[in-house]
Amino acid sequence: MTTLLDRLWSAHEVLRREDGASLLWVDRHLVHEGSHHAFAKLDARGLPVAEPGLTFGVADHYAPTRGAPKDAAVARMIETLAANTARHGITCFGLDDPRQGIVHVIGPEQGLTLPGLQVNCGDSHTSTHGAFGALAFGIGATEVAHVLATQTIWQRKPKAMRITVEGQLAPGVGAKDLALAWIARLGAGGATGHAVEYAGSTVRGLSMEARMTLCNLSIEGGARFGMIAPDETTYAYVEGRPYAPADMGRAVADWRSLRSDADARFDREVTLDAAEIAPIVTWGTSPEDALPITESVPEPRSDHARAALDYMGLTPGTPLAAIPIDRVFIGSCTNARIEDLRAAAAVLAGRRAKVPGLVSPGSRLVKQQAEQEGLDRIFTEAGLDWVGSGCSMCVAMNGDSVAAGERCASTTNRNFRGRQGKGARTHLMSPAMVAAAAVAGHLTDLRPMLNGRDAA
Repeated sequence: MTTLLDRLWSAHEVLRREDGASLLWVDRHLVHEGSHHAFAKLDARGLPVAEPGLTFGVADHYAPTRGAPKDAAVARMIETLAANTARHGITCFGLDDPRQGIVHVIGPEQGLTLPGLQVNCGDSHTSTHGAFGALAFGIGATEVAHVLATQTIWQRKPKAMRITVEGQLAPGVGAKDLALAWIARLGAGGATGHAVEYAGSTVRGLSMEARMTLCNLSIEGGARFGMIAPDETTYAYVEGRPYAPADMGRAVADWRSLRSDADARFDREVTLDAAEIAPIVTWGTSPEDALPITESVPEPRSDHARAALDYMGLTPGTPLAAIPIDRVFIGSCTNARIEDLRAAAAVLAGRRAKVPGLVSPGSRLVKQQAEQEGLDRIFTEAGLDWVGSGCSMCVAMNGDSVAAGERCASTTNRNFRGRQGKGARTHLMSPAMVAAAAVAGHLTDLRPMLNGRDAA
C-alpha cells in the first residue's frame, strides 16, 4: 500500500522532529543568479558549501538572449553567480559554457536529474524534475542557504494525490493542454497540500519532454510538486547523458522499484478522459482561467474573474478564437525543448506570422540541435526572432518583455498581472497553438492548420 511519494520520502528522510517535520537529504542542489543572498549568508558565518560536488550553478533568469546583459545590475547578478560558484568549487553552466540554458532544461539534458533523487532549487518550477520519478520541489532563499550549508532541508510531507489520465490525446493536443485542463477543472488551489502523481495510459504514452511539461505546471494547480513513476521511456532518455550512471543496468534495476503499489491508497484521486481534452488557452490572470479554444470568454462569477477580465481587456461572450494578439513567445522551462520547437515549426513551416515574436530555445544544446534540423530557418522565415537560451520573456528580467497593454500568446507557465512586463496581457497555450496564433494574428484553433502535419 506504499505510494511513490512514500518511497522517495523515506529514502531521503534523515530524521523526523516531534512536530512531524522531516530532515531530508538533498541529492542535487541547483542554484541560479538569485542565490546570491544564500551565498552571502554562508559568507557572513564563514561556512563552506557542504557538498560542492552535488551543487550546480546555472545562469538563466537574467541571461541575455541577444547580445550583452541589459544593464550593469543584470551583469553583476551573473558575475556574482560565477564568482560564488568558483569560490566554492561548484560547477557552473554560465554564459561562457556551451551547455548553458534554463536550469530545468539542462538538469535533465545533462543527466543530473535521475530517478529516485531529491532535487531542490530556489525556483518554484523545480517540480519539472519529478517527471523522472524524482522528489523535486522549489525552495526559498533561506532554505537555499540551509541546503548549501548542510545538504539537507526541513520539510513536511504533503498528502498524496493521484491524477489518472486514460485514453488517446487527439491530434494537436499535448501535455500543456492536459495540464491546463486539470488546473481549470480543479482550480489554482485544487491540489494544495498535496504531491501529485500522474498515472494512466495517457501519461505512460507521453515522451519525457511532455512529462516534464506536465510536472512543471503542477504547482500552478497548488501542488507542492508533481511526479511520474519511471519506466522504459525514462531509462532510454537518461542513458548516455553526461551525468548518467556508468552502470545503467544496475541503476535501472534499482529504479524499477520506484512506483506506487497496485493497492496504494491516495488521499485524493482524480480521473480524466484524454479524449475530452481539446487545445486550451487562458483568458484571465491565473492558469485556472482556461478554456478550450472553441469556447468564449465566460461571464464573470467571482471578484477574481471580474478583475481578470478588466485587466485583460476582454468582454464576456467574445469567442476566444477572435481575440487579437500583438506578439508571441515560444520558450521557458515549460515549453522550450526540442520537441516543443518541432511542434511549433510544424505549424509555421511555409507560413508567415502576422505579429512579431521571440523563439528562445531552452538551452544552447537545444539551440544547436534545432539549427541542425533547420528549425531556426522556419522560425526566421516566418518572421519571428530566433534568439539565445534563457528564461527570457517568461520572467522579463533580462530585457525581453511584453509592452504595457500588449497581448502575448505564450508557451510560459504563468499569466498573472505583469508577469511578462508591466501591464502585459498573457495568454498561455502550447507551442503549436502559439505558432497558429502567430500565423492568424489572433488566438485560433491550430487543428485546421495541421493538414497532416505532426504537431502537438
